[in-house]
Parts: sequence; C-alpha cells; structure tokens
Amino acid sequence: MVKHANEPCPRQQRLYRQGQEAREPMTRYTRSFRICLAACFSAAWLLVAVDLAIAGEVSIDPGDNGADILEDTTDDADSRSSEVAAAAEKMVDPLVAERPAIPLADAVNSAEGLAKPLQILGAEILPGTAQRLSWSATELFEGVPVSTPVLVVNGAFPGPTLCLTAAIHGDELNGIEMVRRVLHNLVPEKVSGAVIGIPIVNVQGFRRGSRYLPDRRDLNRYFPGNPKGSAAARIAHSFFMNVVAGCDALVDLHTGSFERANLPQIRADLRDPDVVTLTQGLGSMVILHSTPAVGTLRYAATRAGIPTVTLEAGGPSQLELSEVKHGVKGIETLVNTLGMVKKRRFWGEPEPVYYRSSWVRADNGGILLADVSLGSTVRKGTLLGTITDPMNNASTELRSPYAGRIIGMARNQVVMPGFAAFHIGIQTDEAPIETNDEEATLSKKTGKDDDYIDSMSE
Repeated sequence: MVKHANEPCPRQQRLYRQGQEAREPMTRYTRSFRICLAACFSAAWLLVAVDLAIAGEVSIDPGDNGADILEDTTDDADSRSSEVAAAAEKMVDPLVAERPAIPLADAVNSAEGLAKPLQILGAEILPGTAQRLSWSATELFEGVPVSTPVLVVNGAFPGPTLCLTAAIHGDELNGIEMVRRVLHNLVPEKVSGAVIGIPIVNVQGFRRGSRYLPDRRDLNRYFPGNPKGSAAARIAHSFFMNVVAGCDALVDLHTGSFERANLPQIRADLRDPDVVTLTQGLGSMVILHSTPAVGTLRYAATRAGIPTVTLEAGGPSQLELSEVKHGVKGIETLVNTLGMVKKRRFWGEPEPVYYRSSWVRADNGGILLADVSLGSTVRKGTLLGTITDPMNNASTELRSPYAGRIIGMARNQVVMPGFAAFHIGIQTDEAPIETNDEEATLSKKTGKDDDYIDSMSE
C-alpha cells in the first residue's frame, strides 16, 4: 500500500508539546528521559535539605563536654545515640527556687511541732512508718507499664526530706545496693524527717544491662525533662515532678562508665553553702568541685532549690562490696550529721578537696595495663600504665602530666587512641571562682572548663 504524499502521519508516531508543533517532535524516549532527570534533581535537592538539617543539629555542642562523649560512644556497642540530641531538645526550664531561710544544717533543730504525713505519688505516709511505693514513667511498646520501687521512710519527728537516687544509668549497680541497705536499716520511730530512696531510676536500662534507655539516650542528660518531648525527656519530667520536687536535699549515686572505675568521691558545687553541708556530712570521702552540667539531675535539682551532690563509687556492671560499704557508711554519716538520726558517728580524717582534675588519654591503640591503682598518689612524670600493640609488640608509656591522685581509671582493656584512661585529681589551694549560672552554662557548652568534666560517669 502506497501512502499519499499529503496524508498526515499517524498520531501515535509523533508527539508534540502543546503550542510547539513547529519544533522538533519529542519521542517517548526523550520525554521519559526528561521526566527521570527532573525526578533526580528533586531527589538531590531533598538530600541536600536533609543534610543541612542534620548538620544544623550536630553543630549544637552538648552541655557535657562533647569531646568525651564522642570518644566514649566508640567503646560501647549500646551507646551509639548521641548526647547531641539532648542538647537539641527543648527542656522545661527548672524553676529557680529561693533557698529556704533555714540552712540545711539546722533543718532538724529548727523544725517545730509534730511530724506530718508525707504526700508522695498519690499516697500518704504517716509519721513513724515506712512504705514501698511504685513510680511508673512510661510503657513498653506492648502497653505494659514500666514501674520501679520507691522506698519511703517517714520519721516520727519533723525534719528535712532527703532523697537518694541510683541507677539513672542502668548498668550502675553499686548505688542500687547502697539505697537498699540504707533504707532498710532505718527505724522510722527514730528518724527526724523523711528519707526517700529510688534504687533503680532507669529500670528499662537496668533490665537490659545498659547505661542507656532503649532508644539509646542518656537519661541523665534530659532533666528536668519535657512532658511533650522525647521518651527520655518524658521519663525525666515524670520522675522530677513526682519524686524529686518534694525533696529538701538529694544524693545522686553513680559509678564510672565504659569499663572505668571511680575512687569513692563526691561531685559538688562548693559555692553553695547547703551543698557544702552535704559534702561535709558524707564523712571521709574525696571531694571534687564541679558545676553540674546542663541536663543532669544535679543541675536541675540545684536550680530548683534542692541542694544536690553526686556520689561516685566504683565501676559499672559489677557489684563491688567494698565500694558499697564505703557509700553506705557515707550516707549513714550524712543522716547522722544532719541530725535525722540521734546517733553521732565520727568517720576518719577528712579527705582532700580537688578544685581541678584532668583525664590522661591514650595516644596509641592497644592493650592497656595499669601500673597504678585507684587512690594512688602520683607525681609529674609518674608511670601510669603501658599500652602494647598486640600485633607488633610495640609498647608506649602513659605518664602523669600532673602531681595529684588517681581518682578514676580505666580497667585493663583494649583501648583506642584518645581513650580516657586515668583521671587525676590535681591538688591546689585555689578556691572555686564565683560565677553566675549563665557563665557556668556557657563554660560547659563551650568546653572551656574541661579540667573536671567527666562524661564517663555522672
């Protein structure tokens, strides 16, 4: 069949753009190519936008010394969540409460009248009684409530309310046993005031043997929390408002982390007179001056007018009876010193106060073998340990750059370059410098005050 010269081409053989019939016709393949190219450009722009958003979040420096946090996350398979998320998330600002006119040291002697029932977690604890309550902050994905015990002793006489918290990091076991022993040794009929003990704050992490929550967030970077924030922020807010807010003083119990151990010590802001009362009341224990990092329970509670110290003892994932006994003895000495129990105990000579400290880090990877122990006194140049490369048998030495005392150290293990191995308390005669809260917060965020900062524990 011969086609006539004036017969138009079938429509399916030629594709024209509307209004452009005079131009070169566009085949199906050309159109498909251009559509695909446009989609690729759109995807590329979307990826750029996501990268910029992520970069904007990561650029926020955590308030707990990002250098140590970033270094530590390489050592624990369960620590891949960044503390940066805590810095980026908006928390409810803790109310800056006015300090009571009566100092904590005089709280018992100044108490008048009869002891009153203690209202907590919807329960009323009568004077001279003890009760075990339950605090539930969230639910598992199955809808099963996650609860943890709250031990309450309300004394028969009026006085302050002391709060003891442990296992905010789920793998820190020593504090759990300290709280259990202290609370069960108290006789309510002989107590002035009340003692509240929460042996396992992070019950989800405890069940998994992990420092972190199931979403791999550090609960102690989210206080006082946010009722509409992340899971960590909601748990922190629930705990802070339902338990901590009703206390007059708080001791937060911790251990070292990532296979590091701490000499029993107190972390405290020595510019606060009531905090000094707590440190002195805990007896013969090393004291390390430090301003609390934003997001920690110590920071939020102190801002809310509740004097707080952190008691560090031992390392994670093990129950160390010597450290437990040391901590129990310190807390019982505090209860006695505050006059909450009419029994006087004088515990040893006072330990040094360190206004500065610093971590000595590994410059090479390999097997770390320590030559010193916790509590050892060192001079500048003292051999702290050796790091041996198991492949070529080459060894390097770690020597102390300061004169002081070993207040924290890594257990013998395989380490990477930059690993924080030995924590040295540097003994000086310097008193803590008076700074306002804004300056202290800025210092933490910029990392200017990194002599103390220890994200491997508190």
